[in-house]
Amino acid sequence: MPSTPIKQVSGKGVFVPGDDIDTDRIIPARFMKCITFDGLGEYLFYDVRKTESGEDKAHNLNDPRFSEASILVSGNNFGCGSSREHAPQSILRAGYNAVIAGSFAEIFFGNSTNLGVVCVIATDADREAIAAAIEADPTLEVTIDVENLKVNFGDQSVPCEIKPGARDSLLSGNYDPLSELLEGLDDVAKTAGALSYMQA
Repeated sequence: MPSTPIKQVSGKGVFVPGDDIDTDRIIPARFMKCITFDGLGEYLFYDVRKTESGEDKAHNLNDPRFSEASILVSGNNFGCGSSREHAPQSILRAGYNAVIAGSFAEIFFGNSTNLGVVCVIATDADREAIAAAIEADPTLEVTIDVENLKVNFGDQSVPCEIKPGARDSLLSGNYDPLSELLEGLDDVAKTAGALSYMQA
């Protein structure tokens, strides 16, 4: 059964500044000792948000004005470094379903798309405009139009990009490989049953 098609994503935004934000900054390695991905959202950007004693630092992700945000806006080469799947998992489980950046690391982008976390590219100037609008009005609704490749916010609109294959999979609802695998279980069983070495 295909996943739910994603034609657009809407929500409030939050700006997380910086280029080359790697996966260890997104989710520090010490929090990856988990059996499942449940609870990883708590540790999103932990070392950036928290002091060594666990107190909140001054950071947009700790700012009550952005507590309802579900779309991250950031810099270039987002998600670089280690290919750990925990990074997009922590983003999703912290309540974010999209990232707008200048560019993405390849594996991070693929892992995010497989989870249905929409990652789109916008120019530096356009992201600055989005960030400024969010800062001026944290309640502003931001809409990523996957179908028409636009980011709409307030009365403004800027173009965005996404790889054609990823865009097609999001629009068709075929972005989750696990769902595709489960959909083919009958075919897997049929093939396995026809193999002599699989017989009891």
